[in-house]
Amino acid sequence: MAEGKDDDSLYKINEGDHVMLKRGDVYKAVQIQSKKKVVFEKQWFFLDNAVGHLYSTAFEIVSGGQLQPVKPKDVPSALSDTKEAGTDNRNIMDDGKSQKLTRDDIETLKEQGLKGQEIIQQLIDNSSTFRDKTEYAQDKYIKKKKKKYENTVTILKPTCRIMALMYHGREPGKICYLRFDTLAQMLTLANIHAGSKVLVFETCAGLVLGAIMERMGGYGSVIQMYPGGGPVRAGVDNFGFPAHFHDTLHDFPICHVNALLAGTLETSLKDPEAPHPDVAAKEEPKMEQHDTPEDAENMETNDNGEQRTDDERERGKHAKAELKKVKQEEKRKKLAAAAAQLKDMNADGLVIASRFHPCSVLMCLLRFLSPSRPFVVYSQYKEPLIECFTKLKEQGGTVNLRLTDTWLRHYQVLPNRTHPKLLMSGGGGYLLSGITVSTESSGRTNSEEPVPKKQKLAES
Repeated sequence: MAEGKDDDSLYKINEGDHVMLKRGDVYKAVQIQSKKKVVFEKQWFFLDNAVGHLYSTAFEIVSGGQLQPVKPKDVPSALSDTKEAGTDNRNIMDDGKSQKLTRDDIETLKEQGLKGQEIIQQLIDNSSTFRDKTEYAQDKYIKKKKKKYENTVTILKPTCRIMALMYHGREPGKICYLRFDTLAQMLTLANIHAGSKVLVFETCAGLVLGAIMERMGGYGSVIQMYPGGGPVRAGVDNFGFPAHFHDTLHDFPICHVNALLAGTLETSLKDPEAPHPDVAAKEEPKMEQHDTPEDAENMETNDNGEQRTDDERERGKHAKAELKKVKQEEKRKKLAAAAAQLKDMNADGLVIASRFHPCSVLMCLLRFLSPSRPFVVYSQYKEPLIECFTKLKEQGGTVNLRLTDTWLRHYQVLPNRTHPKLLMSGGGGYLLSGITVSTESSGRTNSEEPVPKKQKLAES
């Protein structure tokens, strides 16, 4: 979304918006782009016609891959109002001969332009056993056929809950198997709110970082501590935050934390990670063994295929040097801004959710928190958090340490059919949370044992 939009446009789908496509329990994050083909659940279509409609609108995929909004009155109720039903299914034999329509017949119906619900009605009318099934079995049959033949898609506004459901359903390994209810507890335990300064260390494709930015609403500051060559923010991009949200986001390489604490971090260089200019000057590009003088000469040509002059070569080198200088200056400014945020040692919260062992990271980043500030650490396994728990107890400086295990179960709530669903997540990971105190109060820590406390949550 861009800044400066009126209130009505915030609820409407606009060109360039990041949206979530939903069909059943399957989600996909895409961006609204003109004449761009989108493939979702083995169907392709264009999102051009969705611009201007409200979010949460259901669309039907018509011929040519175009979207047509589905009105509530267009949804027939005949499929669910079947009155004829059997008492049991004991006499129904699944021999594959009950359906009179063949695959070719169904393809012919599709070519004739019949909608998904009309095809389902044809399947019901041509089934010799549908009327003998129980009411529950009929509903199950209709639901199964809807999933296969209905060609509707719903466009939703991205939220951290929907994003967590999408990642956990499709690629849970990318987010360290972080479940949406565990993510919600992390935001609560870390006291994430607008106007706060939060430290984040995560390797969950940017999901945790995006959830924190969404909760803060563009007010305050977020410092992302990242390993490797640069921060990973694929999940943040899918949220589609306004530009001013990104102004509050800073990033700092965790490999420079010790230098920052020791006061030896140099932010005046063009690039702290780049070699010294004298060393760089000695390093000249070498020609590969298979390169010939003719190949090197051909590389020195301009756009017209003519050999470049000395002036053109000099201008090209100068342009590359200027571009590199600008990038290094931008990187230096970002590093200096993040270092200035960290030097005050007054962060309001710390969130860690990583595939790396969290103990050393936690002990290092706790120094940047002010007293009486919360922190939370997520891990898919409890053993690393038990080690962190023990280490914090030995070191002191923290109170209210809790190691919890969240248990969530979905329930089907229907008339005379309320029961837990058979398929459920085996575990939502573990959380270690606590509150920092001053050095003088470090001796007043409690003596809890690192035993995960089971928390039961139920969702209809």
